[in-house]
Amino acid sequence: MARSRDSSDGVYAISVAAELSGLGLSSLRLYERKGLINPARTEGGTRRYSEDDMERLHRISELVEAGLNIEGVRLVLALEAENEHLRAQLAKLREVPGR
Repeated sequence: MARSRDSSDGVYAISVAAELSGLGLSSLRLYERKGLINPARTEGGTRRYSEDDMERLHRISELVEAGLNIEGVRLVLALEAENEHLRAQLAKLREVPGR
């Protein structure tokens, strides 16, 4: 029986990810070098982009189109991730009886 895929499973080759995202291959490689995205790798070293990676590429594109440079994009993504983490912590605290 086949295992169902998770949104973090790398399934798209770099050429497919570039086509789906509307970004160039060089942009995808640059974003990886700069640490904005970290696609999975096959045993042979081939990049494999997941649905989560594709969503992140879409967000990166939005930020670049808004005029942010790579460092600005990195900062916004980090702040968004921290905000999401804090919201999850707050939700857990609200679930605790007696609070």
